[in-house]
Amino acid sequence: MPLSRLLDLTADAVHAVRQGRSLTDVLARVPPDARPGVQALSFHVMRWLGSAGEARALMAPKSPPPHVESLLLTALALLWPTGEPSPYADHTLVDQAVHAAHQRTPVAAGFINAVLRRFVRERDKLAAAARHQPLGAFNHPLWWIERVRHDWPTQWQALLQASNVHPPFTLRVNRRRGSGEAYVQRLAAQGRAATLVDDAALGGQAVVLAEPCPVTQLPGFAEGEVSVQDAAAQRAAPLLVGDGLPAGARVLDACAAPGGKTGHLLELADLDVLALDSDPVRLARVQENLNRLQLQATLRAGDARDTARWWDGRPFDAILLDAPCSAAGIVRRHPDVRWLRRPDDITALARLQGEILDALWPLLAPGGRLVYATCSLFRSEGAEQIDAFLQRHADSGASLDPLSPGHLLPLADNPSQPSARQALHDGFYYALVHKA
Repeated sequence: MPLSRLLDLTADAVHAVRQGRSLTDVLARVPPDARPGVQALSFHVMRWLGSAGEARALMAPKSPPPHVESLLLTALALLWPTGEPSPYADHTLVDQAVHAAHQRTPVAAGFINAVLRRFVRERDKLAAAARHQPLGAFNHPLWWIERVRHDWPTQWQALLQASNVHPPFTLRVNRRRGSGEAYVQRLAAQGRAATLVDDAALGGQAVVLAEPCPVTQLPGFAEGEVSVQDAAAQRAAPLLVGDGLPAGARVLDACAAPGGKTGHLLELADLDVLALDSDPVRLARVQENLNRLQLQATLRAGDARDTARWWDGRPFDAILLDAPCSAAGIVRRHPDVRWLRRPDDITALARLQGEILDALWPLLAPGGRLVYATCSLFRSEGAEQIDAFLQRHADSGASLDPLSPGHLLPLADNPSQPSARQALHDGFYYALVHKA
């Protein structure tokens, strides 16, 4: 497919996100033959949209019509000096962007040509000027930047910059079917380089590929021998199971879709799992994942807060609540999230998280355990949420396990080394709460 067509479709996706639509939903409507290319370009543009916007404002202070601006922002983001090799030569990208404009808005082709050529000529100067603005320097909305700076005053810049690094391709090897070490060797026999994640909490079952690939090319994927799951997300099931859940224990996986953690729980132990989710469509994905893994759980659609509609009155030995959240910890995987969220969303989500915690706590049996998780960097969705919960439920025997992981920040252990720039896990928060 011509690059001009991919740029045009990417500009449409960028415009849709700026109007408040999820990039996932937009990409689902892109023609299948163009989808991989548009996704790759769109992800790149979302990561550098702030810089592109500041550069555009420097060269053309008056905003052009929406589609013209989206095409211009797309091209500028792809021309932006990221420190990584560009997949397209400058002249090719400019030519194809102008060609795309000719096809859609011919009157704007000259304007786009002039702006892009000026940016290529003056790139270093314009990039330096754009970076003087927070939006151009960090590529997140101003309110997001301020919240991260408030929550993590010594690490905020590194956290924002880490959001623009490509995430690792991490696998979870099914413990029932083999070891992580054996799977690394199996990949090596295929010519795929991979390493075990050095984290005792993951039990030697997490594997990182040197280069991502389609899941259909992973040996044993269709047979349920391996799943794609970030290393931070792989902590949930072992934390809940620990060494104290007997076979047949009754477990609730609340907000379970798409089912990665449901499957992991059942890989680790023979449990009676109820997977609950408010969205029946997303719940179907849980069943698909379980079918592939050849595992069984009870699935039920329902609002976790409205327990009278789905709970049978039998207490649970353990509850996993992977609560709805801002997804601020997984922005490198979903780079549109930063542009879709609003400050009020965080307040509303924190309220929802508290309501779900309060609703589920009475369902936990005495002596039981609850794991609260969010894929967020924000303290209001992590430590502050659990602190408030423990205060509300101190009289009912709620206590925080001192081994709770807390906030896991997506920062490389050794960022001074180029090979370690990429953190091996997303941003998450975990609390393990016991009931007396």
